[in-house]
Amino acid sequence: MSVWSQIAEAISALRAGESLSQVFERLRTPPERTVAFTIAVIGLGAKMAKADGLVTRDEVTAFREVFTIPPEAEAQAAKVFNLARQDVSGFEDYARSIARMFSGDRAPLCDLMEGLFHIALADGHYHDAEDAFLSRVAEILGFDERKFRCIRAQFVPDAERDPYDVLGVTPQTPLADIRKAWRDAVRESHPDRMIARGVPQEAIKLAETRLIAVNRAWEDISQRAA
Repeated sequence: MSVWSQIAEAISALRAGESLSQVFERLRTPPERTVAFTIAVIGLGAKMAKADGLVTRDEVTAFREVFTIPPEAEAQAAKVFNLARQDVSGFEDYARSIARMFSGDRAPLCDLMEGLFHIALADGHYHDAEDAFLSRVAEILGFDERKFRCIRAQFVPDAERDPYDVLGVTPQTPLADIRKAWRDAVRESHPDRMIARGVPQEAIKLAETRLIAVNRAWEDISQRAA
């Protein structure tokens, strides 16, 4: 059964009265976690798209850039998007449910945040309301302010960029250790690693922006040390 067919089943359960927590609890283990991850990105993205007051065509198109949606699955993807906009569950419910599912496993939560930033920037503007939304989601997912700034810097053109933050190191960290952090970050962006932690095959392109950011950070730091 494809991820989109499983999403259709999850939508039916939500419409039948099950809570997000109940649905996500059934999707806690691999490979079903890919369904929960997809629902979380699309659901939170749909709610965030309204944070600036309107849902634009660009933001809807962004879902297609985050997820490769085959023609036969477009109806299911649209249902998730529309359900998230209309249901009574707040965005914090979505965030808490996915945080519980991936408790102790930060990598897929980072993947989730990166997908949301991609959607937020789809219309070419990063609004204060979107920043507040994403900051709150990051807080619920367990990210501190430094990590939030690190992810934001990968996507927002005028955001403060610190290459050491991007790699999770400090200027005092030995260069050899910084190189290891860079290599680890590149390795964690490999499609096989992402799929293993619950990111669906349809969303592997989430790693592209991260790879650009970590490679740029290492280049910047290594040039400073030269």
